[in-house]
Amino acid sequence: MRIMQKVLLALSGTAIVFMSVKPASAVTLDIVTGGKEVAGQGLVSKVSGTTTFDFENGISTSGFVKFSSPTGSPAVVQGSKSGEYGAPFNDTSHYLTISSTRDNAVGNTGSVSVKFAQPLDYFGLYWGSIDDYNSIAFYKGDTLLNQYSGRDVPKTTASGNQTSLADNQYVNFFADTKGAFDTVVLSSTAPAFESDNFAYRQAPEPGSVLGLLTVGAVGAGFVLKRKCCFY
Repeated sequence: MRIMQKVLLALSGTAIVFMSVKPASAVTLDIVTGGKEVAGQGLVSKVSGTTTFDFENGISTSGFVKFSSPTGSPAVVQGSKSGEYGAPFNDTSHYLTISSTRDNAVGNTGSVSVKFAQPLDYFGLYWGSIDDYNSIAFYKGDTLLNQYSGRDVPKTTASGNQTSLADNQYVNFFADTKGAFDTVVLSSTAPAFESDNFAYRQAPEPGSVLGLLTVGAVGAGFVLKRKCCFY
């Protein structure tokens, strides 16, 4: 009887583990995690295990990260230009700017797509002078998963006591395995959507978590089997 109880407990524990990793299939916005300051670059991601793209060498059109736009080429600038774009707070480096195709402004491509070679479970960016007419969308293939605009980002600072950053935030987006995305589309209907220090993290292979759970279950069964033979 004691052996059967242990087996049932082990099985119920395994079921609980499976339920706890059940995907919610979502891409969620988070500014609480925020970013960390780097001199001359504004804010960068402080999420572990990420890679950062900082536009210091322009844009990438090949490899793991590919930038494109429906018209013209994505615009990388530095500094500010009245009426067209403004550098994110404390950022003297190069950054991406996007404006509407109707605007007579640098970066008037309407949108910029960032395509990744593998699905991601995290994407972050330093979003400068956040405006309601800025938006960011997440896709898996051609399927839209979630979309946010500047109005969805609280205009309060999540970076300690730096109140001057109220409209310049490092914004993080997280997805579970099922909600992993491979394309991010940034767009703006007016001048401008300024952003820098893109950070990303590749999503784990779907089978990797299940593999670990299987190994754990097999290990638990082996221990029970060993114990059953000693009275």
